[in-house]
Amino acid sequence: MLKADLHIHTEYSMDCGMPLKRIINRCLELGINCVAIADHGTIEGALKMQRLAPFTVIVAEEILTPHGEIMGMFLKEDIANGLSVKQTIAQIKAQGGLVCIPHAFDIFRPSALGDKLVEGIAEQIDVMEVFNARSPLRRSSAKAQAFAEKYGIAQSAGSDAHTPSEIGNAYVEMPEFNDKNDFIQALAKGKVFGQRTNPLTHFSSAWKKLKNLKR
Repeated sequence: MLKADLHIHTEYSMDCGMPLKRIINRCLELGINCVAIADHGTIEGALKMQRLAPFTVIVAEEILTPHGEIMGMFLKEDIANGLSVKQTIAQIKAQGGLVCIPHAFDIFRPSALGDKLVEGIAEQIDVMEVFNARSPLRRSSAKAQAFAEKYGIAQSAGSDAHTPSEIGNAYVEMPEFNDKNDFIQALAKGKVFGQRTNPLTHFSSAWKKLKNLKR
């Protein structure tokens, strides 16, 4: 069985300073043996992690549209920020990737897609993040889970880690898989586990982002 944290950031995100080797070591300490590296606007870190890590690494990216973020999974190339939701989904699908909605229905996060928009693209969503450790409200998770069940969408979970201590705060215990199609089937058999990250942790990523903006 895999213990999969399906939303982790690295130093390749402008709001994160975690080196790849630090992430690998922390995952090994915790028994995390599958990760989705989903940096903001790039897959460079994920591709490097895939070469370095002794466990499964899914190449993903959080892509910022004018209406919020969409995660592409199993990507081969970067997808630019700033495209419309429709264009972003088309680019993910063109690469043979999966469309995932991260931090779904989180009312405190400006980068979360709006409810009506998510409803409008339901048929194009492959994966719904039903537990994000950085989302403070249980009702966000409950709403995401109910939405996923309504539309038969595979359910994922991730720590959304920007610091080593956050890794593993949310994960899916699931069967092993070989490719993206196996992944969806494995997720359907998985079980979500998680604890919510202390909201004060957000300050570390906000400070890192501010420092990078000043460069």
